[in-house]
Amino acid sequence: MVLNKIVSIFERIGFTVAEEREIEDDWHNFSAMNTPDDHPARDMQDTFYLKDSVTRLLRTHTSSVQARVMTTSQPPIRIIAPGRVYRNETISARSHCQFHQVEGLYIDEKVSFADMKQTLLYFAREMYGIQTEIRLRPSYFPFTEPSAEMDVYWGLKDEVDHRITKGTGWLEILGCGMVDPQVLKNCGIDPDKYSGFAFGMGIERQAMLLYRVSDIRMYFENDVRFLKQFHSAQ
Repeated sequence: MVLNKIVSIFERIGFTVAEEREIEDDWHNFSAMNTPDDHPARDMQDTFYLKDSVTRLLRTHTSSVQARVMTTSQPPIRIIAPGRVYRNETISARSHCQFHQVEGLYIDEKVSFADMKQTLLYFAREMYGIQTEIRLRPSYFPFTEPSAEMDVYWGLKDEVDHRITKGTGWLEILGCGMVDPQVLKNCGIDPDKYSGFAFGMGIERQAMLLYRVSDIRMYFENDVRFLKQFHSAQ
């Protein structure tokens, strides 16, 4: 339901859905995205590799879909890539070893950071309401430069708000940035002619914000009492 809403919002502004495999190779998941073997950014994502293989893995993000689209297409490219991803992380109220992600990619001539900000503001207000506030904070991702994280104002009305936002009232919902020119080169696109932006978000995180769910683990525990709350909306 939440995924369908996200897809619908971006389809209204010209994005098309691209889907690919969950079992990926190292090049499309990492190297194409400016993350070679010795890059420290690999430590940011603990990866599930297939048994007896150092090159085949469960994808850690749907950026691998972006890599496959960029190596088989030429701009203009405007896609969103939804799907399940896997990371060897400690399970907690805010993170899980498997979750669903939607990534977006827009590449064309003269695409700017301002274009990205307006696109994401449009998304946030369509998703959460016209009064929604956002903020962009500097961040780091190996495949974008400059990079940012986007927060949505959640509020501080009760104890759940304080816990989930760590007392700030703001909840980080996605990462974004301008596509690094080296990524374009890796995928056969001329960075002197084209530029673009990319973003990625966890679908469970969006659902937590929409339905004020305080613990991401509840989505994976198959508790009928919890799931029945969403039956009438599906």
